[in-house]
Amino acid sequence: MQSQTPSFDSVWALLQETAKSLKETEGLLKEAEQERKESSADFDKRLKESRTDFDHRMKELQKMVGGMANNHGSFAEDYFFNSFENGKQNFFGEKFDDISKQLKNKWQGLEDEYDIVLYNHSSVALIEVKYKARENNIPQVLKKPETFRILFPNYKDFKIYLGLASMSFDSKVEEECINQGIAVIKQVGDAVVINDTNLKVF
Repeated sequence: MQSQTPSFDSVWALLQETAKSLKETEGLLKEAEQERKESSADFDKRLKESRTDFDHRMKELQKMVGGMANNHGSFAEDYFFNSFENGKQNFFGEKFDDISKQLKNKWQGLEDEYDIVLYNHSSVALIEVKYKARENNIPQVLKKPETFRILFPNYKDFKIYLGLASMSFDSKVEEECINQGIAVIKQVGDAVVINDTNLKVF
């Protein structure tokens, strides 16, 4: 039995159906691609909004943490300044007559600030104050005599003593201060205790 040869009309109809099906498939693919793009754009938008919100929250957190650190620093400065001002000016084997707080100066690009400065007729005590004393504070303290003599030349021939005052000391920091000839000034209970063992004149 011979198979019947398809007619032109039947082949044409099949081609039209195939073309229609292909067009519908292309349409579906375009719709899927558009949905993907819209979904991707929506995701990118939400991701950007989330990042913006995160960055904003981080900035607020940093501001709050910075504010807390500044408050702690101010509290420590006030505490030790008031302690020195109210009679604790006899130490380092000398009596100091005057006291200054947050003394700063700038000259020819050099600028520095000194948290607490005690004076008499021949000596100056430079006290750096930190809420919590850390190891990297020691090099900062050791640079103070050099900058002080440049910024305040009237005192260039004075003896300079150094102190690091803090509400909290790590034992290694305290030991290193003593080794470097820096006085350790700390709160113990309600009192201010000064350890000027191995104190040096700078």
